Formats: sequence, C-alpha cells, structure tokens
Amino acid sequence: MGTYTGRKAVVIGGSMGIGLAIAERLVAGGAEALVTGRDPGHLKEAAERLGPSARVIGSDLADPSAAAALGETVEETLGQVDLLFVNAGIARLAPVEMVTEEEYDRLFAVNTRGTFFTVQRLIPLLREGGAIVFTTSVADTMGVPGMGVYAATKAALWSFAQTLASELVGRGIRVNAVAPGYTDTPGIGVQGITDEEREEFKRIGDEQTPMRRHASPDEVARAAVFLAVDATFTTGVKLAVDGGLGGHVAVPRD
Repeated sequence: MGTYTGRKAVVIGGSMGIGLAIAERLVAGGAEALVTGRDPGHLKEAAERLGPSARVIGSDLADPSAAAALGETVEETLGQVDLLFVNAGIARLAPVEMVTEEEYDRLFAVNTRGTFFTVQRLIPLLREGGAIVFTTSVADTMGVPGMGVYAATKAALWSFAQTLASELVGRGIRVNAVAPGYTDTPGIGVQGITDEEREEFKRIGDEQTPMRRHASPDEVARAAVFLAVDATFTTGVKLAVDGGLGGHVAVPRD
C-alpha cells in the first residue's frame, strides 16, 4: 500500500513543471488525482506519464466559466477531495513603464481571479481534515525588476491563502503555500522571451541564488506534498523553496 493510498487530489496547473512533479509524486504514492492544464501537448504528455491513476483535463483559469465546469467534473469523478494543489500561473517580464493593460489583465485573470474562483468552487468538495497548498513565488516580497505585475498577482494569492486558512480552520482544513525561487521548469516559467533571454535569465538566477543553482520541480513538489500531508499542525504558512534567495543567506563570492 502506497503512502497516499485512498487519498483523492486535484492539481490545478499540473500538466508540466512543478504541478506535474506534484502529481507524479502523489500517483506514485497511490493517490487518485485529477490534473488540469491548458496546452494540449502538455496535457497529452502528462496523461502518458501519470497513467490510469490520474485523469488529465483541459481547464483555462482565464475563462470565467472554467471554475464551474471544473467543479462539476471533480464532483462527478472524485466526489470528495482530500488534497488541493493550486499551481497554475503565468509570468511575463516587463518593467512597470512597459506593461500594457492587456498583459496586466491577463496575469491577474489567470494568477489571481481565476485561481480565486476555482478554489471557491472546490472548497465545498474538500473533506474535513483536508489541505490546500498554493504555489506563490519568492518574488512576491522581493521587488524583482521586471516582475512587478507577476509579483503582485502572487502577493494577492498569498493574502487570499492566509484568509482562507483562518476561514477553514474550523473544518480542520489546513491552507499553506510554497514559494519557489528559480526553478528548472519548461521555459523557466516565463512566457514571451527568446532562447537567448531564457539562458540569460537562468544564468542570473544561478548567480543570485546562494546555493548557486535552480531547484528541480521535484524539490518544490516534495515541499508542497509535505505541507499537504505530513505538516498536520501547520496552517497559514508560506514555505520558501528558493536556495536561500529570499532569506538572509549571503551569496558566496567566487
């Protein structure tokens, strides 16, 4: 019997990167999972990797009707849910003076509004004693140049998570978050940049991180699953998984 046998989980944004690593860890431990994503290619690959213990479906958080549709699907396929991982999000790099209204609205539509109403729809399906884990970002408190809107969406998400922890504690539902630093996800988690810009972004990340490297998706996934399953007396906590980037660890000199 696996570590998570008998548990039912929903992974929002689980078709690639950190979300897929979370889903893989859950399924390997015996959990039944429903995983969402947007890109058809990533959805197909995730379904192949996760196998029959997971149902992989398309769901776009920017679509106002997506939350209701997803809720119906979860209710029909899983019924009550033990674990909810909220991992979906998009990022674009631009200094404040170059951000367009379209880009601003898109980031908040996916990272904040869509997430809020998706979680709202799924809360009634969470069992007493269940857990929610949000993926925020170390950028939400660091003032990183070029990440103003992205960081703001994640800061709003963390604020929501803290309120939700207070509102759900009476039902025994714990709400926590992981805050990744630079992580080796497809595209390094940033949209709309060239391969050269992506390589430079990765180099800067390795240089700024005290541990001198990016995290693997599985390293973040382990922290998220720990908060969901093993941290049974922990709620309202944001756990940094960032190689010391957002804390008080000095970057070593070469």
